[in-house]
Amino acid sequence: MFTVRMLLLASLCPLIGACSNEASDPLMDESELFEAGSLEIGSLKTGSIESSSLEIASFNSSEIQSGPLSRIIRGDVDLSDFYSYAGALPKSVGRLIQQQRLSDHQHVPGAAESIRLLYSSTDGIDGETPIAVSGSLFLPLGTAPEGGWPLVAWTHGTVGIADHCAPSWTGYKPFHQRYLKQWLDQGYAIVASDYQGLGTAGTHPYLATKPASYSNLDIIRAVQSADFPVSDKVVLIGQSQGAAAAFATAGYAQDYASEIDILGVIATGIPMFTPRTIEIIQETRPNDVVDPMLAYNFLALTLVEQFNDEFSYSDFISEVAMPTAMAVDTTCHSDVRELVVENGLTYDTSFKVSPTDALKGAFAQMGYPRFDISVPVFIGSGVNDRDTPLRMQASLVKKACVSGAIIESHIYPGHDHLTVLNHSTVDSIPFARNLFSGQAIVGNCDALSF
Repeated sequence: MFTVRMLLLASLCPLIGACSNEASDPLMDESELFEAGSLEIGSLKTGSIESSSLEIASFNSSEIQSGPLSRIIRGDVDLSDFYSYAGALPKSVGRLIQQQRLSDHQHVPGAAESIRLLYSSTDGIDGETPIAVSGSLFLPLGTAPEGGWPLVAWTHGTVGIADHCAPSWTGYKPFHQRYLKQWLDQGYAIVASDYQGLGTAGTHPYLATKPASYSNLDIIRAVQSADFPVSDKVVLIGQSQGAAAAFATAGYAQDYASEIDILGVIATGIPMFTPRTIEIIQETRPNDVVDPMLAYNFLALTLVEQFNDEFSYSDFISEVAMPTAMAVDTTCHSDVRELVVENGLTYDTSFKVSPTDALKGAFAQMGYPRFDISVPVFIGSGVNDRDTPLRMQASLVKKACVSGAIIESHIYPGHDHLTVLNHSTVDSIPFARNLFSGQAIVGNCDALSF
């Protein structure tokens, strides 16, 4: 019988391990990532902000009411007045509230303008409460063509749930900067949501696809309805966890934002995230060894709290692991991972009760609303991908093909979960160009190589 250890580390961690923004060097393999000093980028060690400058918000489950639950607040910290907008929200979602220029460390190379945005959206948990969400817009160099710069929406990966981990505040890692620069150099504008609860008030519902999709769709609405030189068409791009968010966004758009002209989706390292896919993960980790991947487990359990008001951290996390588990409230993911190692935590010493049943609800929130996506989807997969193995990605491709989606699957020998992102632009940028030019995409569902 599968243990919760296998559920979390064989299924969840391969999904989010490289879905994150932790990778700063695409040539690193997984073992090198745990030891590389570059993992400190984006944490409190970057120098962009100091831990002493952070005013931690009080932890009080009664501070926010949303839908049927009085949800626990985690990760709220004071960044700047920009993120703590106290005015009335626009009556409509997807409206720009305010904007400001990003600082140098938040800038993406190749951008003529780097702009922080605050816009109106909908709580993706209860589906109705108005909220404010933050994000960024990057405009390329030069003069915009007639109709505006072609627009791509970048969906980011794991950074943590503390507000100061939001990309619009802490900036993007070199690995992703190189990727985004390729799009800017080709004349694309890039819009990028921080996602609900990252930077702004409330807990970020980590890995839940509906909240991420609503945040993505409303930032697209916001930039297209404001005075920015961007097109009225958009392509969604993302990697690993971000690939899942992009694919889900296209699915949710059909009901939540049908007016948005989404041309297609570009995804690399995309997971098929359901408990039924556990058997395709080939590696598990021993229960009695120190494992940095526990940092992902602690993050995942915060999502359970957002959907289950009967779930309590203290019922599952051991006394010795509790300080590290609670560190997710104030510390970015890479530093939490370091704390796991520093404190010598193993699976056996971290959990006093198996949270398997409680996690089932979280698994449901991490899935896709539909597989019959109405727009073409580019899926790039590395043969050497150990985080979202080729077999896992193949299962999603096949399911989407059977459902009637137009899928263009690309397999890259010699590339892994990280290197496939920047390498795949040799095919993904032309794919986007064809979408914007109106060229028909037929896909290759009838000629898959797996």
